[in-house]
Amino acid sequence: MTNSPGHDPAAPRDLVGIGIGPCNLSLAALAHPLAELDAVFYEQRPGFDWHPGLLIEGATVQVPFLADLVTLADPTSPWSFLNYLRTSERLFPFYFGERFHIQRAEFDAYCRWVAQSLPGLCFHHQVDSVRWNPERDVFEVDFTQLDAQGEVEALGRTYTRNIVLGVGTAPYVPDALQPLVDAPGVPVIHAADYLDHRSAVLAAEHVTVVGSGQSGAEVFLDLLRHRPAGREKLHWIGRSEAFAPMEYSKLGLEHFTPDYTRYFHALAEPVRDRLVAAQGQLHKGIDAGTLAAIHDELYRRTLHGGWPDAVLTPGVSVRTAGRIATTKIELHLEHLQQDSRSRLTTDAVVLATGYRERPLGRLLAGLDPYMRRDSSERPRIDEEYRLVLDPLVTGSVYVQNAELHTHGVGAPDLGLAAWRSATILNSLTSEESYRLPARTAFTTFGLETAGSRVLRARRAELLTPLVERW
Repeated sequence: MTNSPGHDPAAPRDLVGIGIGPCNLSLAALAHPLAELDAVFYEQRPGFDWHPGLLIEGATVQVPFLADLVTLADPTSPWSFLNYLRTSERLFPFYFGERFHIQRAEFDAYCRWVAQSLPGLCFHHQVDSVRWNPERDVFEVDFTQLDAQGEVEALGRTYTRNIVLGVGTAPYVPDALQPLVDAPGVPVIHAADYLDHRSAVLAAEHVTVVGSGQSGAEVFLDLLRHRPAGREKLHWIGRSEAFAPMEYSKLGLEHFTPDYTRYFHALAEPVRDRLVAAQGQLHKGIDAGTLAAIHDELYRRTLHGGWPDAVLTPGVSVRTAGRIATTKIELHLEHLQQDSRSRLTTDAVVLATGYRERPLGRLLAGLDPYMRRDSSERPRIDEEYRLVLDPLVTGSVYVQNAELHTHGVGAPDLGLAAWRSATILNSLTSEESYRLPARTAFTTFGLETAGSRVLRARRAELLTPLVERW
């Protein structure tokens, strides 16, 4: 990957990446050895930053360390997690520690190391718009260069034959709680900002955590560990019917393989939508180790008699919310199974209510006339992660972690990031820059694939005697 400081601004690049999160950082790392590829990546933030509010001490990444930025596509890459350990002279301690799942803070540090070492990454660059120029057969990308304080420093434009969008997700706040978040001085925060406000939340007399996924469990556990025994004054509520573990069986994990991604992409749109809605346990549950740690901590607090002052209630939704005076919050709750309602007064709320894909409408408004959409007005995305555009557009726009509706539950999973990046680079270069496996799962996800294999095997059996006689 080349990114010459003397690049002619009027000359089109091969690729412009928008956003530098783990997905586009993976792509940049795998593009690095492709010397013929002229690529640059833009990010409005001052540096790499991966969920800083959730780098809670002891919290681990929910995929093995092999799911780093490059290894599952190229284990020999200099940007692997193991090479990061070797470079920092920590390989032997890691080896003796026998850690398969690393701490989230360590994954963040590893990504920062890659981001600080790779060429072609431009932070403090906010991309404003993307347009297709039919006269030159290139995309025009307008950006704003920001100074250290985030103020406008300069405006710029670059031209490119291809684009890859890796703008990530944004914290989601339910409508019922949005007025509280917007109100100044009210301690209602999203889990994404938890560490920034942790001291204020810990100081509150009563704290409520909303959300029954991994983030909610990690925040609740951290609060529990730092509250006095018998005076915890914690509530943990969530819409899910149980504080349940994420699917982590070995065959269940094969839903996060390229085999399943290909199978899912070939399904009809209504079937894909039904599957996504029904597969929450594959990616929205809680790590079993975190659940065990919560139970252990609660049990420890019963050793000298009494029960901890902590209420854990699944199956609960927040209908509305409001302030009482200026210091307390009232949540209006509904229990979905009991069909009952109640009110909860609390002093602070942490919203572990998840993330949503960032809307691309504003950024891609200039491409809207060329975009092809499905029946729900979502962008159509082909098997190689390209937006389906009008044939008049000769360039390609690739997406990363914005294809849940077309590629399934593996879209946001770190374990597929390197494979997806390699797939994009193979498509971009029109050659096998990275050799990817033809098969990745023991499970055969459709009868058509299984039947085809059986038919091919049967044909081979029938043809072998004929060939031998010939």
